[in-house]
Amino acid sequence: MIEIICGEKGKGKTKELLAKVNGSVATASGSVVYLDKSQKHMYELNNKVRLINVMDYPVTNCDEFLGFISGIVSQDHDLEEMYLDSFLTIASAETDAEIMKAIEKLDVISEKFKLRFILSISRNKADLPECAKAKVVLAL
Repeated sequence: MIEIICGEKGKGKTKELLAKVNGSVATASGSVVYLDKSQKHMYELNNKVRLINVMDYPVTNCDEFLGFISGIVSQDHDLEEMYLDSFLTIASAETDAEIMKAIEKLDVISEKFKLRFILSISRNKADLPECAKAKVVLAL
């Protein structure tokens, strides 16, 4: 399952994402991972959440990002949830076609490995591709 928190930059998406991840870690029976573009929120995350700074790795396009996600999933069989902050930046997804491709692939991974993805996207709901609009749980 994929959930999307969307809205323009500065509307509070990261704050919502952090609250959601810290709330879910208390009830999660498996691992929880938080991907971001920096270490900035390290001290705001529960210490049971694994923070991964995607910018520390040579991920330069959407295909490499999806490979990166697959690598994380393959190494942790207890992985339950992945929170992806600044999704468009860390996924190197700039066009609607790249966003759709990334979300479709994440859907496949989610179904196959029973994994929940929660994404924050810096766009208004109206500006998202159709496949993403149905997954929006919070529009700011």
